[in-house]
Amino acid sequence: MSLRYFVDELAFRAASAWADARRGVRLFWYRADREAMAFALIIGAVLVAFGYGLHAVFTRHERVLELVREAERADIECLARNVYFEARGEPPEGQYAVAEVTMNRKASRRYPATVCAVVHEKRWDAIRKRYVGAFSWTEFYSVPEPSGEAWEFAQKVAADVYHRRAPERVEGATYFHAHYVKPSWAKQQERISRIGRHVFYR
Repeated sequence: MSLRYFVDELAFRAASAWADARRGVRLFWYRADREAMAFALIIGAVLVAFGYGLHAVFTRHERVLELVREAERADIECLARNVYFEARGEPPEGQYAVAEVTMNRKASRRYPATVCAVVHEKRWDAIRKRYVGAFSWTEFYSVPEPSGEAWEFAQKVAADVYHRRAPERVEGATYFHAHYVKPSWAKQQERISRIGRHVFYR
């Protein structure tokens, strides 16, 4: 019997407290300055909207930065592959020079706007009557995956040249060829230097 009385008393007190709270809210509403409350609500809504907009801007900014970083990683990978397949086995100066030629082409309006597009560019050759790769290794259907110390060094060279951490070896050069060949276009270009087995032109 005492337990039931206790439960009833508890329920009664809870109901009374709820009724008092409702009366207090009603009273506050009637006595409050409604214009001030409306102003406060508007300010609150503006702040919430501003916070949401700020969050959206930061989220978009982070996404853009991530896309930039992804593009940069792809460009450096393509540049390193070009150094590896075109110049591994060459002296370091020659590998840096090949990377420079690639980046100089990217900077020129006459060539594609990204490193990967520059490396894999193909143009129509009227003499051979087919599309020819700007760099010979890109014409193969498949190439072995780069590996070993030569690949590690090619990646270093690519990062150094991409981020302009290395001094220029062949300033302005956009062409090179192996010293044992004589391409027809070489006569129309200004020869800069020979490094290892490659001759560089601008």
